[in-house]
Amino acid sequence: MTQSAFKPQGKHLIDGQWVASDRTFTSEPTEGEAHSVFIGGAIEVDQAAAAAERAFETYGATSREARALFLEAIADAIEARGPAITAIGTRETGLPAARLEGERGRTTGQLRLFAKHIRAGDYLDRRHDAALPDRAPLPRPELIMVQRPLGPVAVFGASNFPLAFSTAGGDTASALAAGCPVIVKGHPAHPGTGEIIAEAILDAIHIRELDPGVFSLIQGNTNALGTELVTHSTIRAVGFTGSLGGGRALFDLCATRAEPIPFFGELGAINPVFLLPKALAARGEAIAKGWAASLTMGAGQFCTNPGVVVALDGPDADAFVATAKEALSAVGGQTTLTSGICAAFDRGRDRIAATPGVTTHVLGEGADRLAAPAFFEVTGDVWFAHADLAEEVFGPSGILVRVKTEAEMLRLARSLAGQLTCTLQMEEGDAAQAATLMPILERKAGRVLANGFPTGVEVADAMVHGGPYPASTNFGATSVGTLAIRRFLRPVCYQNLPLDLLPPDARA
Repeated sequence: MTQSAFKPQGKHLIDGQWVASDRTFTSEPTEGEAHSVFIGGAIEVDQAAAAAERAFETYGATSREARALFLEAIADAIEARGPAITAIGTRETGLPAARLEGERGRTTGQLRLFAKHIRAGDYLDRRHDAALPDRAPLPRPELIMVQRPLGPVAVFGASNFPLAFSTAGGDTASALAAGCPVIVKGHPAHPGTGEIIAEAILDAIHIRELDPGVFSLIQGNTNALGTELVTHSTIRAVGFTGSLGGGRALFDLCATRAEPIPFFGELGAINPVFLLPKALAARGEAIAKGWAASLTMGAGQFCTNPGVVVALDGPDADAFVATAKEALSAVGGQTTLTSGICAAFDRGRDRIAATPGVTTHVLGEGADRLAAPAFFEVTGDVWFAHADLAEEVFGPSGILVRVKTEAEMLRLARSLAGQLTCTLQMEEGDAAQAATLMPILERKAGRVLANGFPTGVEVADAMVHGGPYPASTNFGATSVGTLAIRRFLRPVCYQNLPLDLLPPDARA
């Protein structure tokens, strides 16, 4: 497919068909021609849910090999559309081509990783207790346990990752790998990108001769569509990446259904970086430059953006500020994914700047859909006095918190809400202080790292991208890495069942 070959229809993909609905909205690309997109509602959700439930009867019983081949076929179909995906993605999001090409590789890579993972079969956690008919005082039955797919899953596309966390992203890949049909609510910031990826998935469905109800894409820009989707009785779980407010509202809807379902929401964080004294003295300038680069990467539109640094007061902290200020001042405004994200960033930045006791080091000039860096400083006392300083500002805004003592640094760590990540910048001489922080930080975050920055999230078996609330709504889950498949499975125990009645995965 050439770059000019794809022109968005703006339609929904439901049960293998591209369908229209009654209302439309207009896309808002950063460049190029806008197009009309249909808005889904209760009718489209009902149609997609009925198709997904029908498909589950066969897809949930497919072999691991069949599902692995399906995931690989999706990856192949996405790669075949590479230039066209980059073209529509850059127009809609303002992200550079290199970023989207890398994200496309991540998307196809995680599809193939899940194919490899389910072929190995370890995720099934098979357990077998042999029958003990002669055990006294009572015999023991034969017990076989294996993980089984939940059923149809709803997935919400993310604004900041139009490929890796959206239509065929990690939630979709892990749900399909588990054996669950998926209904995606496309993100209105990149409807054309969502459509071309859905087209690739439909190709893979045809190639593998699967029930077309195994995947649907419903477009829309209304909260009502999300409500219809998560409250539909057919949906058995939800995967979501987005804001705390939106995620919490959907979580509450899932919890108050007549039959509650799990809501796996990844809601963001401030991802604090603790600058321990020896590290700050030895390489404070390098850390400051690295932090500034991480903070402003992609206009700061990452859920793992390191929005807060914590350091002991003193000359080394002064030097860190000077270097970070210089680095951030050199960065101009960057295009945000949507005008709404830019407006929210401006509000959050201005709220911090107006807080009593806040020192403003950098306050870049932004413009419509452009976010420029902001850099603030507070004392520990000001930090503890204003709880809203610990709220995420989605964009290139950072705060340095100067604490007076190691004890105050520990107090700050204990006061943190749940985080996706916590980082230690440390040298060998900081080991004792790091050891006092570790029991606190591992309770606060899903990932604790040393001497790096958290914006890189490796797609791998050991990765955890989640954390205690409000970083995510389920501290035992991850949305990145192969453990993500566990969200869409449930254990079933088979007692004394004949072999031919067991699912194939339980017979090994």
